[in-house]
Amino acid sequence: QVQLVESGGGLVQAGGSLRLSCAASGRTLSPYAMGWFRQAPGKERGFVAVISRSARTYYTSSVKGRFTISRDNAKNTVYLQMNSLKPEDTAVYYCAVDLDGSSLRVNTHDYDYWGQGTQVTVSS
Repeated sequence: QVQLVESGGGLVQAGGSLRLSCAASGRTLSPYAMGWFRQAPGKERGFVAVISRSARTYYTSSVKGRFTISRDNAKNTVYLQMNSLKPEDTAVYYCAVDLDGSSLRVNTHDYDYWGQGTQVTVSS
């Protein structure tokens, strides 16, 4: 079993930055891929970014060049650095564990454990 806790969300103006953290307990994250997803009101939860156990990364096109996913295995933590934020980035952001550590998967059903989410609000 893995417990994930996201933090770092908040209210920011358009053009600003936030860094989200996802701290894990119960199991080391190093063998697994880690993803970030987001869900805006009235919309389905969608893929944002993923990092494999070998630190390969993949992003949805709307965040490419603005967001950076990284991991610190010593701290059992995954990060999402978000720059040049836009109002359309407003959502609850979730981190998740994919037990297939070599994959860069984008579908929610491929992920096995989820955090509770952290709210990101970008004002115009």
